[in-house]
Amino acid sequence: MQCNNLILPTTYLGSVDWYRTYLQNPQAVRIEVMESFPKQTYRNRCTITTPDGPLTLTVPVKKAESKQLTRDVEISYQTRWQHQHWISIVSAYRRTPYFDYFEEYFRPFYERETKYLIDLNNGLHEVIMQLLNRSMKPIAGYSLQPTTDWMGQDLELCFGSGRSILDELFNSPNPLKEGACRVGEEKNGKISSN
Repeated sequence: MQCNNLILPTTYLGSVDWYRTYLQNPQAVRIEVMESFPKQTYRNRCTITTPDGPLTLTVPVKKAESKQLTRDVEISYQTRWQHQHWISIVSAYRRTPYFDYFEEYFRPFYERETKYLIDLNNGLHEVIMQLLNRSMKPIAGYSLQPTTDWMGQDLELCFGSGRSILDELFNSPNPLKEGACRVGEEKNGKISSN
């Protein structure tokens, strides 16, 4: 099923399900940045799979005095979140088959400061799309009108519960293919480490 004019929220290292939806018809997808920024969502967090179970990584954002648009949300650097995220990513994926190949593409995002959350998310999205070997349209264009009803669906429930796309990229020779064998996949309630 192809979607026409689907509007998706921006995500920090989005879930596998988010990318599957996006890749159904990337030319028809618009990334929403004109919404009022909702707190505690996957716009500034992701869940990675570790040998000890799921780990949520959150990009801290500066508090605004009033509601602000997603495109205006600034990243806070009062904590060493970049260092913590990178150490967590390395610990979770360093033994996976493809981490050594893709590490260099992600490391720079954890060594330099980016002012806006949307710029961080867009940069990571562009790298992920290149690594998935897909042609993609630029996603810098903003949706012209705020969207608040998400076509009657709670997209946080649709995309927020899944593992990050990093699990697929670092573990599978064919990311996003159904049935791809993944190291760290949950089996019988336990994470395998092969």
